[in-house]
Amino acid sequence: MMLVNCRRWACTGLFALAMAAAMPFAGPADATEIRYVVNNVPVTSYDIDRRAAFLKLQRQGGNLREKAAEEMIEQTLKFQEMKRLNINIPVEMVNQAYQRFAGSNKLTASQLDQVLAQAGVTSDHFKEFIRSQIGWSRVLQSRNSAQNKLSEQDVVAKMLQQGGQKPSATEYMLQQVIFVVPSGERSALMGKRKREAQAMRDRFRSCETTRDFARGLIDVTVRDLGRFLEPQLPADWKDMIKGTSPGSATKIRETDRGVEFVGVCSTREVSDDRVAQMVFQNEEQGDEATEAATREYMAELRKNARISRR
Repeated sequence: MMLVNCRRWACTGLFALAMAAAMPFAGPADATEIRYVVNNVPVTSYDIDRRAAFLKLQRQGGNLREKAAEEMIEQTLKFQEMKRLNINIPVEMVNQAYQRFAGSNKLTASQLDQVLAQAGVTSDHFKEFIRSQIGWSRVLQSRNSAQNKLSEQDVVAKMLQQGGQKPSATEYMLQQVIFVVPSGERSALMGKRKREAQAMRDRFRSCETTRDFARGLIDVTVRDLGRFLEPQLPADWKDMIKGTSPGSATKIRETDRGVEFVGVCSTREVSDDRVAQMVFQNEEQGDEATEAATREYMAELRKNARISRR
C-alpha cells in the first residue's frame, strides 16, 4: 500500500489542485552537502530540498525542511530493509505506477514531469518515493505473514460473528512465462523480446499448450506456479490476474528478469478453513493497521540504526 501524507498515494487531483499555484521551490542556495548519515548511507541537502518541495506541493504546513529531513531518513531506512529482505522493485513497475498517477490527475507522464520539475521535486525523486512505497508494502506483507497469522480460535470467533458462514475465495491455477533478457543486453534486446512475448501471449489458449509454443524459442522459461487463493496473489500481478479470464493470459510486463506474462489455467471458488483464515486476515490489514505497523516497524529500525547529523 502506497502512502502520501499518510494516505493512499494515488490521491486523484493532488497535483491538479496544486498546478495553478506551483512555483519553483526556493530551497537553500548552498551546494549539496551531507546532512545525515544513516547506517553509513548519506542523506544530502539535495535530497532534503526535493522532499521539502514535494511536501510544499502537497500543501503541507509547518517546518517543511524538518519534515523533509525526517522523511528522507525514514526512506533510507526503508530501502535498507528492502535490501536486507532481498525485495527488488523493477524500474518498469515504478514507471507504470508513475503513469497511472499522472493519468489519475488528468496528466500525461510528460506533463507530470514538467509539474514536478517546476515545483522543484523532479520526476526522479518522485519515482524513488514510489519505489520506496511499493517496496515497503512488501516488507510489511512479509512481516505480517510471519507474525500476524490468526489462530484457529480467532477464525472461529470471526465466523460466528458472520453467522457461522465460512467465506469463499477464488483459487487460481497459474503458469508463468518468462522471456529472459540479460541485464547487460536490455537496451539491445528488449524490443525484440517484447514482440516475441506478445506473439506467444496472443496464441495462449490453455496451459497445456504453452510448452509446445515455447519449444524452439531461445531463453524462454515456462513455470507451473500451482494454485493461489486470491489473497495470496503477488501484489504486482494481482489486478492483472483478477482481470484475466481462465484460458487467457495477462498482458506482457517488463520485469527485472526480462518480459513476462502469467497464464490463468483455471479458476474455482473455494471455501474451507484455510480460506477463512486468509480472508479474515486480509480484512484486518486496512489503512489504519498499515500505518500502525509502519510506525512500530520504523521505531524498531530507528532504535537499531546509526543515525548521525552533520
